[in-house]
Amino acid sequence: MKQDLKARAYRFSLAIFKFIDDETKDHKIYYSMIDQLIRCSTSIGANIIEASSASSRKEFIKYYEIALKSANETKYWLCLFRDAMNCDKESTNLVLKEAVELSKILASSLLTLKGKN
Repeated sequence: MKQDLKARAYRFSLAIFKFIDDETKDHKIYYSMIDQLIRCSTSIGANIIEASSASSRKEFIKYYEIALKSANETKYWLCLFRDAMNCDKESTNLVLKEAVELSKILASSLLTLKGKN
């Protein structure tokens, strides 16, 4: 499962790069949004990887919490892209759906890790 989540988060980062490449050409006004989207979306996988080398359960949980926050921020930026830009709504909703799924997986994992299921 952990390996699946790592691979899924990595594939999601790749999907975000493709989405940005496909949907934001010649949209200089949105560069700051693009930067934010890249930062938060790639942070999901980076923090999951960091959790793998955590020195304690508490530190492991902290990295997952950061990954969840990044996933939630990613959802925000994708919704903003979808609603503010002239981009393909279907492709935006596809990456948004994966962000939602990653967020749910991380939230569920955190509940389990904290013994709150």
